[in-house]
Amino acid sequence: MSVAPPVSFDDVREAAVRLDGIARRTPVLTSRTLNALVGADVFIKCENFQRVGAFKFRGAYNAVAQLPSEQLAKGVAAYSSGNHAQAIALAARELGTTSVILMPADVPRSKMEATAGYGAEVVTYDRYTQDRTALGEALAAERGLALIPPYDHPDVIAGQGTAALELLGETGELDTLLVPVGGGGLIAGSAVTAKALHPGIRVVGVEPEAGDDTKRSLEGGERVTVPVPRTIADGQAVPTPGEITFSINQRLVDAVALVSDREIVDAMRFAFERLKIVLEPSGATGLAALMNGRLDTPPRRIGIIASGGNINAQRFAQLING
Repeated sequence: MSVAPPVSFDDVREAAVRLDGIARRTPVLTSRTLNALVGADVFIKCENFQRVGAFKFRGAYNAVAQLPSEQLAKGVAAYSSGNHAQAIALAARELGTTSVILMPADVPRSKMEATAGYGAEVVTYDRYTQDRTALGEALAAERGLALIPPYDHPDVIAGQGTAALELLGETGELDTLLVPVGGGGLIAGSAVTAKALHPGIRVVGVEPEAGDDTKRSLEGGERVTVPVPRTIADGQAVPTPGEITFSINQRLVDAVALVSDREIVDAMRFAFERLKIVLEPSGATGLAALMNGRLDTPPRRIGIIASGGNINAQRFAQLING
């Protein structure tokens, strides 16, 4: 007897209905300069224009919105390096509940302040010496909160898949979809969507070189843990793929490309100067992979999910001028 997948295309479509009028339908940008540079037609899904500045709002709202009323009365909890934190805080506020968020003490100050600004109680921890999952589970149990992890949750994954659903609905069939990979929620939802709509599409993840846990895991056939990545792409500084996300990505993701911090910065600069958009490092990894020829199969029509733009002016200038 076959086992039903943890997330189906129907789940993604239902999430899209739930998010209609709540999440933004973000723009898809094209650039003749970029097309000429890489020799392909490129379509960039700009999730930096999503609410909270990143795709994370899609999955966060989809998950919180499905909690029973008695749980909403108690509140929600999450752990995150920034974007999921803001997303859960905003989703909780929109749905009339409260949130407590565990954040690494060294996250960019702007992300911590934004999370608190959405009404969350922020609790910090040391990402290099403490286990955020254990801390989050203990906090949620102590306070009676619903813990919503940043990627390893079916409702979160289904919500993230709506970005690819919108992209492919606008562009039509693509031969390749490039997606940044941290814990794997965005690419899992994207892969479920893309393969359902166009079975022949190649779904390629992109990780920073210092955090290649998903690439190693897919190549080894089991989840691999790497040291906590030290990379400018803090949204992708995850040492181990999620259990649910890996089970999906192992079936549906075709390859994972790696990019250096220097290549990420160059892509951020290109996006700023040529596309007139601001991307945080994690949001620029897909563009970096394409610009630096990291794909083993040259695409003709390629989609990129630019996952977020949460970076303050000082940090952006520091990286660009560094």
